[in-house]
Amino acid sequence: MSQTEQIMIQQPDDSRQDNAGSDEKSKKKRSPMRYPQLFILHAVIAVIMIWLLFGVFFGLSTAPNNDMYPRIDSGDLLLFYRLDKEPKAQDVVVIRKNDTTYVCRVVAVGGDTVEITDDEQLKINGNNVIENNIFKSTPRYEGFVSYPLKLNENQCFVLADSRTNSEDSRYFGAVSKEEIVGTVISVMRRTNL
Repeated sequence: MSQTEQIMIQQPDDSRQDNAGSDEKSKKKRSPMRYPQLFILHAVIAVIMIWLLFGVFFGLSTAPNNDMYPRIDSGDLLLFYRLDKEPKAQDVVVIRKNDTTYVCRVVAVGGDTVEITDDEQLKINGNNVIENNIFKSTPRYEGFVSYPLKLNENQCFVLADSRTNSEDSRYFGAVSKEEIVGTVISVMRRTNL
């Protein structure tokens, strides 16, 4: 083997040693604050993600009373979706009206005409509504809302499932979409906690 071939063979070995030496130097140059800084960065990212999830997209609330009994009891934990501002009939929504939180079911949306008859029947657009999941009649509250009530495009009419003595649109009128906090997507029973 010639002298030139031996030099060429030895060069890669020297470069490997140089790379190993530079790795050791980079390890020595690392700040001792690297791991605490990474922990703080991950904690800040986790807080931002939780804020986005539960401050922008979703929300948590407890049922304030038994107005939605038997499906939702007082104290049940409600998970709701904040970005749904176009509720449909039969959606359960969380409402903030007059500094009070309500949980009610949407029965009519913008453009509908609502009437509660003297014989305690709910009518939407002139048709009697048959509600298989409601076990009581729907009495009219005198002196609060005049019927028939035509809803504007940005309004909805909400009723509680427990129709006797519940505060809902029969009491405070139609609800604007700005007053809807979100649509309930899940209920956790407090008896299971």
